[in-house]
Amino acid sequence: MIAYSEVWAFTPTPGQGNRAGVVLDAAALSDADMQGLATFLEAPETVFVIRRGDGRVRVRYFTPTQEVEFCGHATVALGLMLAQAGLWQGEALELETLTGRVPLRLVSEAGVPVQVWMRQRRHETRAVPPAYRHRLAEALGISDRMIHRGLPLASASSGLWSVFVPLLDPVILDALEPDFPAIEALSVELGVGSVYAYTPLGVNRFAARDFAPLVGIPEDPVTGSAAGAVMGLLAHHGRLPVRGERACGVIYQGHALGTPGEVEVEIELEGTTVTGVHVGGCAVLDHEGHWRP
Repeated sequence: MIAYSEVWAFTPTPGQGNRAGVVLDAAALSDADMQGLATFLEAPETVFVIRRGDGRVRVRYFTPTQEVEFCGHATVALGLMLAQAGLWQGEALELETLTGRVPLRLVSEAGVPVQVWMRQRRHETRAVPPAYRHRLAEALGISDRMIHRGLPLASASSGLWSVFVPLLDPVILDALEPDFPAIEALSVELGVGSVYAYTPLGVNRFAARDFAPLVGIPEDPVTGSAAGAVMGLLAHHGRLPVRGERACGVIYQGHALGTPGEVEVEIELEGTTVTGVHVGGCAVLDHEGHWRP
């Protein structure tokens, strides 16, 4: 029997944010066992702890259909469960992932863990050829006239690659009618895991929706890795207020699915170069159980 937890990340409320499976002891599990449990849970991602010790935790992430290199919301969920299990009191801790090492930071209030922050991997960007603007709009079910011309349309990654499509307002975002086969085809062509639509709500606040049929997730409720990447992209293009070589903001995601969540992001900058991406949020335990392979 495999013990697991189901945790809602980027929210303090069960049933909101993004659900993740967490397995704190997966040292003896085979690849088939991990994929089987991830498929059984049907959470967007499930994180498995393969090894712990010396301030490091080796992990692997699985969607219901395949292994992925990294997942932001599952990382926040894991941090909470490590803290609640007494395995982490806030000392220096790094996750060993397929994308490299991810340092974690725990925020507690009156001794109670309330928030987990992760420093994501090096921020990277790639230009998207102009010919894709119309195809991306069509795949989202809109006209390319609804794409915001003052915000960057580009691919970026701070853990996983996505293509980021800026829209004029939240009404357009909420009314999207995605063509999932078209989005999957574009994801393959552009070498990304998802198509991420976003729109401004204020100078450093954005609403977003993330479509990832290529990895078995038609729409991801709240996406930590992509939130860091898009904020880094915006900071790089001078679209965020900067104070003391830092920019910060919030992504609101999940409203279209009835599971609203919030992702906080801090960006470190040297001029227009992104030197650090930090993503944080809260999480809440929903359910614990056992599964037999």
